[in-house]
Amino acid sequence: MSSTDTPTGPSTVERAFRTALYDSADASLDTGASLLAADPAADADLARRGEEFVAALWGRGWQPADVVRVVRRELGDASVGLLAELIRAQAPRDRVRGRRWRDQLAQLDEVLADAPPRPDRFSHATAVLELYRLLLRLPALEPLQDAPPRGPGRTNASGGPGGSGSSGNSGARMLARIRALLAKAEATGFPDEAEALSAKAQELMAKHSVDEALVDAAAPAPDAPGACRIGVEPPYEQAKAVLLDAVASANHCRAVWNEPFCFSTVVGFEADLEVVELLHTSLLVQAQSAMARAEAAQRAGGRKRTKTFRQSFLAAYAHRVGTRLAEAAGSQVTDDLLPVLASREVAVSAAADRLFPDTVSTRLRGVSDEAGWTEGARAADRAQMRSRPRLPSK
Repeated sequence: MSSTDTPTGPSTVERAFRTALYDSADASLDTGASLLAADPAADADLARRGEEFVAALWGRGWQPADVVRVVRRELGDASVGLLAELIRAQAPRDRVRGRRWRDQLAQLDEVLADAPPRPDRFSHATAVLELYRLLLRLPALEPLQDAPPRGPGRTNASGGPGGSGSSGNSGARMLARIRALLAKAEATGFPDEAEALSAKAQELMAKHSVDEALVDAAAPAPDAPGACRIGVEPPYEQAKAVLLDAVASANHCRAVWNEPFCFSTVVGFEADLEVVELLHTSLLVQAQSAMARAEAAQRAGGRKRTKTFRQSFLAAYAHRVGTRLAEAAGSQVTDDLLPVLASREVAVSAAADRLFPDTVSTRLRGVSDEAGWTEGARAADRAQMRSRPRLPSK
């Protein structure tokens, strides 16, 4: 008996995708999920397709933290767990990435550890198809280049190869000290102590930036500016974006806010980007704590308009912090540092303009509560910033 070849039809996954992914109707999603739930043999192919969708997102400029933010906002924590599984499974086949990318992958471990048990097959298939629908419709973003590793010959500003060590090692130690100081400032219940700790951290941040700038200027092949994305989450995201812009500007960086996807892209040299991430996070934590205390006092006095109070509080806080940081940046830079900073700022502006040739300014909305504005400005004054230290004389 002779055998003949017969054409094979589309796979279960193909039929489910045709039904569910390219039709927004809920009934189509249910039909696709039913096909997948009835065919356990399709699971491997379904997972493989998901990894392909993830790899396509990386090619369109997305990074793991960006996708996590969108999925959490649109679909919830359970879908973030599914996404984390896909990203982790795709990572061994991905190209070599930089430190920030690796840090974002490491953060997925917490997501996976907290993931709920997998539900029944139909519910799981429905959640997977909802996730894939979202991944497919995400547009392209500006591609970011992670900072290249420093070469083995790079040394810090205070010593050569036989002196105080490499720039990378000293920088890591400095950042560890800064993180520890800011963590203490966020945790203490005493405003004076928080102020002193924040001021010391700001002093170390400024020194770190100066050292890195001088190292880079002396290197035979200076580093180029890079970029990173920092989440700017609702509520009151406008005020939070203004605060991030103020911190970025004071540390020789440029910030561009993407409101639909809840992040700002910060362009700058690597040492300054790290400082912006640390300082913005700490100031935001301190602002939230100060706002909660001020709001409690307002409620004790009989006020109930919490939303307008919070919006005005954070707007004033961002405005006041920005003013003080700008004053420090404009008046305390020493003459010997000006040429170095000027060349770096030109490079940062050029890099930002290449990434974002068209931007528009946004004005804060909903700032109408006088008490909130007053309390926010006071909180910003308490988050005292120390000016940039002078360079040692040569």
